[in-house]
Amino acid sequence: MASEVFVFPHAIIMIMNNDEIRFHLRDRWKAVEEIERQELRAMSLEEHWQKLNAIVRFAIETGMENEDDDGEMEVYMRWAKLKGAYETR
Repeated sequence: MASEVFVFPHAIIMIMNNDEIRFHLRDRWKAVEEIERQELRAMSLEEHWQKLNAIVRFAIETGMENEDDDGEMEVYMRWAKLKGAYETR
């Protein structure tokens, strides 16, 4: 089904069906993703560090805290122990 187009003095409105909307949005986001990839590849190491430092400064200035999960390391250690026991059999 073709899209309907309404023309007003100040705007053009195109009515799209769900498939057309999904296609339009998917292609747009793919294009945005590709541009972001190209920008990241073009950045120097110094620029990457500046961005990372800006994020860290923002976290510190807004009072965000790193909630360490002490149990997480225990889980990793337990899995390493189980893996070691399995591999020695």
